[in-house]
Amino acid sequence: MSVYLIADIKVTNADWVPTYATNVHNLVARHGGKYLSRSGNISTLEGEKSDSTLIALLEFPDAAAFHAFATDPEYAPYGAARQAGSRSQFTLIDDTDIAGAISYLPKG
Repeated sequence: MSVYLIADIKVTNADWVPTYATNVHNLVARHGGKYLSRSGNISTLEGEKSDSTLIALLEFPDAAAFHAFATDPEYAPYGAARQAGSRSQFTLIDDTDIAGAISYLPKG
C-alpha cells in the first residue's frame, strides 16, 4: 500500500537547502520513493494562511520503505540540518479512502 509524506516546511535558515535539495532525492529513490512535488508556490485556498516556504509531497511504496529512508544513517546529517534550519511538520498518509466510497482506493 502506497504512503505519502507531506513535508510542510518553514525555512528559518536557508544554509541547509542547497545540499539537501541536491542529495536527498537520491536517498528517497534508493528506498523506492519519489518526489511528486517540491514547491514554494503555495496558495492558501481555505482556512488560515500558512507561513510555509515549501511543501514537498513524496510517494513511497509502503510505510516500511518510508521508515527505512527516515532512519537511513546517510540521511541523518541532512535531516539534522533541516531540523536546525526550519520548522518542519512531516505527515504520513496512506492511499485509502476512509469512507470507502471511491472505487479505485482501498477502504481505510
